[in-house]
Amino acid sequence: MPIDLLLCVATPLEGAILQHRFGADATTRVIVMGVGPVNAAHAVTLVLAGDTPGAIMVCGVGGAYPSSGLRVGDVVCADSECYGDLGAASPSGFLDMKALGFPVVTSPVALFNDLPMQVFPSDRRAKFVTMTTCTGTAAAARAIELRTGGAVENMEGAAVAHVAHLHGVPVGEVRGISNIVTDRDTSTWRLKEAAAAAQEAVLAWLARR
Repeated sequence: MPIDLLLCVATPLEGAILQHRFGADATTRVIVMGVGPVNAAHAVTLVLAGDTPGAIMVCGVGGAYPSSGLRVGDVVCADSECYGDLGAASPSGFLDMKALGFPVVTSPVALFNDLPMQVFPSDRRAKFVTMTTCTGTAAAARAIELRTGGAVENMEGAAVAHVAHLHGVPVGEVRGISNIVTDRDTSTWRLKEAAAAAQEAVLAWLARR
């Protein structure tokens, strides 16, 4: 039976509620991708090699940049994803893929660091930024949000969106805010609560479909 929806989570914590709900559902599949863009791209590509889901949804936790207006416990979906550190450093500043002249997707339109989403589980939307190194200082967080215009940092979303665009599958992403991206202090993080909130938001969205 074809997959209607592919739900993608990076860790078991971020998918426990979804796994419990859809474990026996043949049309909604939940996969645990692993952390980081390579694991994410690999896991989604393996599924797409054997099936074409109607849509792909990433669900998980993320950190909010200081000027985003988001708070710990909020749930937000991506209106776009951005590769935040894909490019080149230079004496004049960071050069993204557009500045370098190398699109990551070439058809049907050229896409560079910014990847639009097509599925929106909630009305609250923001630009997400995928980093391969979690930002751990207030200064770096300010620099990234200023450079990218992003609000929510994560480690997998752009890779999933990238693969989805290559295969022509609609994609969305929803995350619960577990922390503010500033000087690293894990004692202030609320990972379990953020993971649960994101999954409940996905379930509420599915109930409305």
